[in-house]
Amino acid sequence: MIETTHVITLLWFHFLADFLLQNDWMATNKSRSWIALAVLSCVYTAVLGLFGGLLWGIANGILHAVADAGSSRATSHLHLIGARHWFFVVIGLDQAAHLTCLILTWAIAVPGF
Repeated sequence: MIETTHVITLLWFHFLADFLLQNDWMATNKSRSWIALAVLSCVYTAVLGLFGGLLWGIANGILHAVADAGSSRATSHLHLIGARHWFFVVIGLDQAAHLTCLILTWAIAVPGF
């Protein structure tokens, strides 16, 4: 059975790592700089590691980097051409992918979740 408190905690740790701790340099450069993307992924890994342990944090940091590598490049292009609707569709898809990864990896890491 899924523990509601675990899911809510996952959501808030994700918000902390992906929004509050992602500074402007990371946000504006992750689409064109592997270094910016790597720094964001390390921050994300560290925050999630505090919640679910180092290996779980590393797994999600890698998954996060893969998702952001694609979504940040797509949103940069969509912003450039003024495709506002699709820009937000990609942001929504990115967040759905992150949350799916968090819940699935937690379910694998915590038997009975």
